[in-house]
Amino acid sequence: MSEASELPAGLLLAFYGDDFTGSSAVMEVMTFAGLPSVMFVKPPTAEQIERFSGYRAIGVASVARAQPPSWMDAELPKAFAALAALGAPVTHYKICSTLDSSPTIGSIGRAIDIGAPIFGARPGAAQWRPLVVAAPAIGRYQAFGNLFAAHADAVYRLDRHPAMQRHPVTPMHEADVRLHIAEQTTQPIGLIDFAAMKDGSGRRRFEEECRAGRSTISLDVVDDETLRWVGALIWENRGAGLFAIGSQGLEYALIAHWRASDALPAFAPRVQTREIKQVVVASGSTSAATAAQIEWAEANGFEVVALDAVAAFDERDWRAAVEAAVDGARAALSRGRSPLVATARGPHDPTIASLREKLSSARLEPAAISARIGSGLGEIVGRVAREARLTRGAISGGDTSGFAMGALGGYALEAIAPLAPGSPLCRVFSAESGLDGFEIALKGGQMGAPDFFGSVRAGRAINEWRTT
Repeated sequence: MSEASELPAGLLLAFYGDDFTGSSAVMEVMTFAGLPSVMFVKPPTAEQIERFSGYRAIGVASVARAQPPSWMDAELPKAFAALAALGAPVTHYKICSTLDSSPTIGSIGRAIDIGAPIFGARPGAAQWRPLVVAAPAIGRYQAFGNLFAAHADAVYRLDRHPAMQRHPVTPMHEADVRLHIAEQTTQPIGLIDFAAMKDGSGRRRFEEECRAGRSTISLDVVDDETLRWVGALIWENRGAGLFAIGSQGLEYALIAHWRASDALPAFAPRVQTREIKQVVVASGSTSAATAAQIEWAEANGFEVVALDAVAAFDERDWRAAVEAAVDGARAALSRGRSPLVATARGPHDPTIASLREKLSSARLEPAAISARIGSGLGEIVGRVAREARLTRGAISGGDTSGFAMGALGGYALEAIAPLAPGSPLCRVFSAESGLDGFEIALKGGQMGAPDFFGSVRAGRAINEWRTT
């Protein structure tokens, strides 16, 4: 069966990402399944939406994950209202696959509280909300409500994950998704576990949870079978419109169901990209995975340029630090190397302790410092790319990417090649001719193999793209 005869014509999905790398992952999953998608840097105008009228998914990326509830109260209602007006069958509030959030920063619960009445007011809209965090394709699993994540060659319960238990902003102390979100909202949260899905009682459990008033329902995913089951439950119970919360696991699940029911062809498009001699990379990530990538890059044609993140506490010092980094990047290019501007080299970098000490004594909010650092990295990428006429770059760090893209410019992105699960190469749409068409990869701290930055430079796309 063809996609057109089975899936509704027009828009299938609208999404709002709480960070930029996560939003690009939604584009990635949809686009490389044959469903063109676009992500806007801020809520689009009617004219911009019209330009992408043939796309099957339209989304907005934000920096909500790095913001307090007061920011959400001010920004999310109008953004959600604009998305609701698109009338998509499913509207997705995209969260990180490692559940990065807390009651005070990036609150997923507050987003649910704001979104539920807005999307639920649509005539015929579904009054339940799926919560899908797991995505086996990127090493995320949920069993009996507890989230697990891969790290190196092992899989850890989230509260014992080497990186997440020591996250600098939202350290993870609870792996049970329901309990973690319950700290952020008073709404009751239900669960359908994988055992119920497999023994045939899952649909009955769904009805019981809805009758009990647990309208936000956490859904286990441990393998391809449960992924398809979750996709079918969501699609068949979407009503006239459904508000969903989760990682890109939500899109993986929908596509797995569409393919299993022959509504979508089971193909993996081969993507051809070209190698670029020099690229510019900026990293604000403190993860061990990014540290390994920086180490690989340094040994393979990249030159690391340190950006003093502690200088961000003083505007004059910060301007000097940014200028020094730009000079360092210029020098690296002149030596035939690709500049990699980094604020830290892993979770044990002394800079992190210095930042925490400074934050404890300064009056500035952590979000303000994160915004200044991320914006500085974006400025550096933009300036270096324009001066050297570079056509490709990369930014590492979920929160960093959001602030950096705001400073870089451009109003929208579309995925053009899968470099690593969760980190596609994207094309920038911009009113500025020097930036329009620029290619950039946005990478979360935990994502990608050690040679990821080499893949960016080489345009080394994954040709065997999987959605389950």
